[in-house]
Amino acid sequence: MMMMNVLSKKNKNVMLFWWLGMIVQLCFLLCGCSEKTSLRGSSKIINGMRSTSIVKLNTEEDQKQLVVDNGIVSVTLSRPEGYILGISYNGIDNILESKLEEQDRGYFDVVWNEPEKVGNFQRVHGTNFSVIAADENMVELSFLRSWTSSMMGKDVPINIDKRYIFRSGDSGFYSYVIFDRPEGMPAAEVDQIRYVYKLDEDRFKYMALSDTRQRSMPSMKDRDTGQVLAYKEAVLLTKPSNPEFRGEVDDKYQYSCENTDNTVHGWISFDSSDAPPIGFWMITPSNEFRNGGPNKQDLTSHVGPYTLSMFVSTHYAGKEVTMAFQDGETYKKVFGPVFVYLNTDSKENDKLSLWSDAVQQLSKEVQSWPYDFVQSQDYFPPNQRGAVFGRLLVQDRYFKGGRFQCTNAYLGLALPGDAGSWQRESKGYQFWTQANAKGYFKINNVVPGDYNLYGWVPGFIGDYKYNATITITPGGIINLSSLVYNPPRNGPTIWEIGIPDRLASEFHVPDPYPSLMNKLYVEQRKDKFRQYGLWERYTDMYPDDDLVYTVGVNKNRDWFYAQVTRSTENKTYEPTTWQIVFDHQHDIISGNYTLQLALASAADADLQVRFNDPSIYPPHFATGHIGGDNAIARHGIHGLYWLFTIDVPSNLLVKGQNIIYLRQSKAINQFQGVMYDYIRLEHPPTT
Repeated sequence: MMMMNVLSKKNKNVMLFWWLGMIVQLCFLLCGCSEKTSLRGSSKIINGMRSTSIVKLNTEEDQKQLVVDNGIVSVTLSRPEGYILGISYNGIDNILESKLEEQDRGYFDVVWNEPEKVGNFQRVHGTNFSVIAADENMVELSFLRSWTSSMMGKDVPINIDKRYIFRSGDSGFYSYVIFDRPEGMPAAEVDQIRYVYKLDEDRFKYMALSDTRQRSMPSMKDRDTGQVLAYKEAVLLTKPSNPEFRGEVDDKYQYSCENTDNTVHGWISFDSSDAPPIGFWMITPSNEFRNGGPNKQDLTSHVGPYTLSMFVSTHYAGKEVTMAFQDGETYKKVFGPVFVYLNTDSKENDKLSLWSDAVQQLSKEVQSWPYDFVQSQDYFPPNQRGAVFGRLLVQDRYFKGGRFQCTNAYLGLALPGDAGSWQRESKGYQFWTQANAKGYFKINNVVPGDYNLYGWVPGFIGDYKYNATITITPGGIINLSSLVYNPPRNGPTIWEIGIPDRLASEFHVPDPYPSLMNKLYVEQRKDKFRQYGLWERYTDMYPDDDLVYTVGVNKNRDWFYAQVTRSTENKTYEPTTWQIVFDHQHDIISGNYTLQLALASAADADLQVRFNDPSIYPPHFATGHIGGDNAIARHGIHGLYWLFTIDVPSNLLVKGQNIIYLRQSKAINQFQGVMYDYIRLEHPPTT
């Protein structure tokens, strides 16, 4: 009886707030008052009237749909499927593309396959709807799709629970997903997990990814009337509705970025009427649930207009990062929450204010992470998480006399594995930070479990791994004190090429073809590598003979950014062999020299290394068939990191001139090849 009385009082309070809101709105109408729309979500004013900020859930009118309205944003969802059919904001009935089928506007999807079979694209279709929480302050909804044996081969064998959270005063809503594999489910491989939002193409025409990566965008129709280039994602705009875009290339991979920077992106609408512009933003306050670590690259927003929230993908990595589940393997993980944020401004065409406000909102979300309002018991709130802190120093016995170096190392916790395994890990959580200039670091808000501590240090090759398993408990804080990383090194440096930072950006990135440019990156020169078709420039520069680099004469800028195939007649390709020429002025001493060879990317490649004999077979060293990150085709300046420490017997070198031959032997298409990070020849060890 007491519980019934409490509920009754709560319902009365809701009705009281509702009537007060109606009275305020009526007063505004009667006196002809109007107010400007504020930029801050906490004080949003809708249609000239301030929202009472009570969250209302309407499930009565239509058994196939439901509406959640917090006075700022109103969202219509299908039940029990959980598709987002419409988002109403600032007087606009639906900012999603209403011309699309209902299940194709806002949805969650996976790409998966049974082992050894072709991949399947699947929108996750909820079969059981339930209200997790509902009062005037917050509503959380669940759209669960439970797997049964009757779905074998047709649906990914994982129980998937899509959750949406609507809160009072928020100019947007949260979403997250729970993956659960109890015992007995069959084997499966998952390549992609994401949310997709398809916006009204007549409104949203300006896209923003960062302070410098913003521009007006072509339309999907412009792509449809264009010329498809080397692959379907890349299109030359030949008949765009806006003449400014004619002759440009559009490719969604030109707008990728690393996980660490993939935090806020979206679109701004400019209506032809006098209505103020609005922004639609995807805000990701944490990368802990994404795969591949902080360096992993992925999609953001692109022509459609589409906005994505990528949780897992094989982009810029390949099948090496696939989530592979064995027959009967159990699994549970929470992806998200992420925040869909909407904002507006009274100033027409004020793009900068909307973007700046979205960045400020990101900062607020990061400060609030991990959230304390998520209702799932599988999500770990702040008081159930732990932390690790310490200091990492670097000691290279042939660098600066072997003194300890303080560096801005990147350090992270990920599932136990080998050194460097974090960049190929997709199932578990990952928690990363960057140490300060003195090497001190702290990793906060870690989900309980067993981890290894991994790291890598700009300016040094290789991967760091702490030699013990770290067990995080709720509320636990672990002090690792001072740690030391000894990067791979066998002897003093004879010469080096590149900078050990896991990128190929210090090398020569050519100018794009004038007829195949993206104008955004003409102005942003540091992003020139994102231009289309740069791989073809190698053949232009080296039509007959390959690159020759002479140590002491050439510089990093003389080294082409990627060793790709050479285009020949009839769309065929041939392997390329690069040469490193160096003069060894001293006598060759007995023992092994060492070639440290670090790659920033590999795509369907086989790199062979030979010393002073270009035709010897087998080669002195070969990587074997490696890589599937496709960074060359997808305009990346890196993919996955590879390090090869190659012993060079002294009898392979001579006093005087020496040549190292680097041959990329696979040549079926123009996208095969490698990007180099850093190459170093070391003298045999000295005392």
